[in-house]
Amino acid sequence: MKNLFVICLIISAPLAWTGNSVAATPAAVQGTVLEVKDVEPYTYLRLQTKDGETWAAVSQAPVKKGAQVTIENAMVMSNFESTSLKRTFPKILFGSLGGSGSGAHVANVDMAAAHSGINKTQDIGNIQVTKATGANAKTVAEVITQAGKLKDQSILVRGKIVKYNPGIMGKNWIHLRDGSGSAANDTHDILVTSMEKAQLGEVVTVKGVVHTNKDFGAGYSYKVVIEEASLKRN
Repeated sequence: MKNLFVICLIISAPLAWTGNSVAATPAAVQGTVLEVKDVEPYTYLRLQTKDGETWAAVSQAPVKKGAQVTIENAMVMSNFESTSLKRTFPKILFGSLGGSGSGAHVANVDMAAAHSGINKTQDIGNIQVTKATGANAKTVAEVITQAGKLKDQSILVRGKIVKYNPGIMGKNWIHLRDGSGSAANDTHDILVTSMEKAQLGEVVTVKGVVHTNKDFGAGYSYKVVIEEASLKRN
């Protein structure tokens, strides 16, 4: 399954992602492995390099502490939040393990960017947004708890944008809350993807299709997501 979301990157010139969250490094970084953490689909490596310690992530591989490794075609990501490890890396290298023979690069730097600290969820305090009107109008909590019944249906949800990451994999990524549901059971926040632009803090009515068990790759999957969404301000 890894190959479904692994992207081969050929870097011939310095690159930078808007917002300075992702940037190119020299062609290869060499170091001694000080620590190894295997979390599907990555192997995280804490390395001692000539420039000091750094973390790197490669496609999952059998690497042992003390090994001498080379990270090829590395890209630096700042403030990368690993949901699996429950930690944020101030700086981490994403690349391929030299000599692995796979030619595969860790992947989906776009997806990593989408879920990193580029734009964290806004601390917006108490939210109370009036429910949208119409036969197919739902609250955020209703979409999540009734996902099985609503699968592949078009629905309306009105809420406040608490996180917004534009231009990732050709889409804009929106987290919407309306005050319904609970953080304790993850029924208070819904992911929406749209081609339309938006702004953090806006109150919008979203019209989109409910999809369930959606795997975007790079270790990011969602039980419920609203896709192909249009946005209306009201």
